[in-house]
Amino acid sequence: MTTNNPSEQSPERGPLTTQLQLSEGKSSRPKAASDRARLWSKIGGWVARVLVILIILEIVAKFLTADAMKWDVIGSYLFDGKILNGVVLTLVLTAIAMILGCVIGLFLALMKLSDSLILNAAADGYIWLFRGTPLLVQLLVWYNLATFLPELTVGIPFGIQFFGFDTNSVITPLMAAMLGLGLNEGAYMSEIFRAGIQSVDHGQNEAAAALGMPRRLAMRRIVLPQAMRVIVPPTGNQVISMLKGTSLVSIIAISELLYTAQVIYARNFQTIPLLVVACIWYLFLTTVLSIGQHYIEKHYSKGATRNAPDTYLTKFKKLIGKPGTPQAATAKASV
Repeated sequence: MTTNNPSEQSPERGPLTTQLQLSEGKSSRPKAASDRARLWSKIGGWVARVLVILIILEIVAKFLTADAMKWDVIGSYLFDGKILNGVVLTLVLTAIAMILGCVIGLFLALMKLSDSLILNAAADGYIWLFRGTPLLVQLLVWYNLATFLPELTVGIPFGIQFFGFDTNSVITPLMAAMLGLGLNEGAYMSEIFRAGIQSVDHGQNEAAAALGMPRRLAMRRIVLPQAMRVIVPPTGNQVISMLKGTSLVSIIAISELLYTAQVIYARNFQTIPLLVVACIWYLFLTTVLSIGQHYIEKHYSKGATRNAPDTYLTKFKKLIGKPGTPQAATAKASV
């Protein structure tokens, strides 16, 4: 017997009711598939780590057990006086070239950001010339400048020359190395400074102008300190690149680290051990510079980002979940 009571009939299913029921069916599925995928992902990650470690160990084993590796020779020359003098000269060349490059780069960046067409063209021409020619060629040009200009004179262009100097007495091999490295570096540093300055919001300049600050004072106290956050990382890379780039001056007989090692192994024929000595010193110096770059970046990143770059010690603590790290705190909260 059927009834016509509307309250006893089943309610009609609209589109919204159907979607809700479908979503409930999906959410009620077992999570076994996702758990298996997560498990295989972890297994794959650990397998990749083990493979990387095995490859590194194999390379190190081949390197350490090679017949040409005479570790007694390496140990005897690692702290040799001539090698240490080469290390010192390498550091001096790096410091002078970077200081010269930073000064030139800052002036070129300001010239490119100015409203003067002549300054823009002069800066672009400098960057075009020194970035467009190899550094080794520039070093050779400076070293052989006397064959092109026997005398360096100062005076009116195409007119009277007031005084001059002998080129060979002014452009010594060491001076040629510093000029070649520093002038070439200035072209690259100009783009780094320009990018850093332009990364600062234009409202900072407007606020400084509203306070009555002159443009130069605002650039020195407002813009450049904020631009350092963008300038420091590539500049640190340039310093490390410059440290290794000083090896190019061995072509003009400058007794830096590589040239000193070459002179020694030309006498005793211990080529590989002496090159390993040079590599050890380069690796040590670049490691020290990288550590310094990390802390400088961390200093200038204060207030600009919540995620400052972590050291390997911090990353290792996060990996093992040591108490006090964010990962350990998250794991404890989830439990």
